[in-house]
Amino acid sequence: MPMGPRKGVFPADSNPSIHVGVGSRIALISETHAWAYLLLLPSFLLVLAVLIYPVGSGILLSFREMRLTRPDLGTAFIGLRHYRELWSDPVFHISLVNTTIWALVGTTAQFVCGLISALALNRGLHRLLPGMRLARVLILLPWVMPSVVAGHVWALMLDSRLGVINDMLVRLGVLDRYMAFFADPQTALPAVLVVSTWGAFPFFTLFYLAALQGIPDDLYEAAGVDGAGLWLQFRHITWPMLVPIVVATIVLRMIGMVNAPDLLLVLTGGGPGHATQVLSLFAFQKAYAEFDFGYAAAVSVVMMLMLMAFTVVYVRISGVTKE
Repeated sequence: MPMGPRKGVFPADSNPSIHVGVGSRIALISETHAWAYLLLLPSFLLVLAVLIYPVGSGILLSFREMRLTRPDLGTAFIGLRHYRELWSDPVFHISLVNTTIWALVGTTAQFVCGLISALALNRGLHRLLPGMRLARVLILLPWVMPSVVAGHVWALMLDSRLGVINDMLVRLGVLDRYMAFFADPQTALPAVLVVSTWGAFPFFTLFYLAALQGIPDDLYEAAGVDGAGLWLQFRHITWPMLVPIVVATIVLRMIGMVNAPDLLLVLTGGGPGHATQVLSLFAFQKAYAEFDFGYAAAVSVVMMLMLMAFTVVYVRISGVTKE
């Protein structure tokens, strides 16, 4: 059967010059800075969707009226009115002081306990002491336990009528009577700080133990040969190696302490009075108890600015960014 003349190797709707042109354009773009921006575009869109847009929306909300219980007020732009009300709100000032105590004391206590436990576990693992591997797993249990469950367990143990800790302290003579720790303005915040330290210090232990395991043993052996004791080894070898991870964990935990009202909500609800009222709990109550989302957004913006200022100052003071 006769065949028609061969018209070409490309399909009728294909133009080889187009393919060559597109390839040339891609090759030219890949040799410029535009190619890097093109590759970063998906990541930028993801950051825009999950970070920039929610934060920007929250900031804009703080300048608007948004009360679900007063729909007649609408969502008008009110400028800095919420921030002026914050400045004259006595509960806000109490919350600001309590937040500073809560975050600084809590993070410091958790850091110290985490560092001590990490050093102890690391030394036990190096000496192959029995039970150290099991202890490494068990010490993480407070961290993995939900804070709501931990809060109710501690509330029961510290209960003034049924609490086992109250009973032990009375029997040992530390207390002369059973105390309602969470109902006393003098002991409520320290008691919640103890519970928070118990639940969060494994966060530091986990990171510090991993960092300690990565320090070469040769450094300690050389220091021992030179006559350096445990303290000098810690000061000149262990601590300098831990500084970057210490800075990172303290910043992360400080952010967690300021932003997490769950434990306080379970144990005290901000009381008695306002003895345990912190900014995160104050914002939560304004948003989900009073349904004043504009005012709650203003409180959240203040918290964000506080954390940003702390992070910048702390990182600069630590010197971790120096070459």
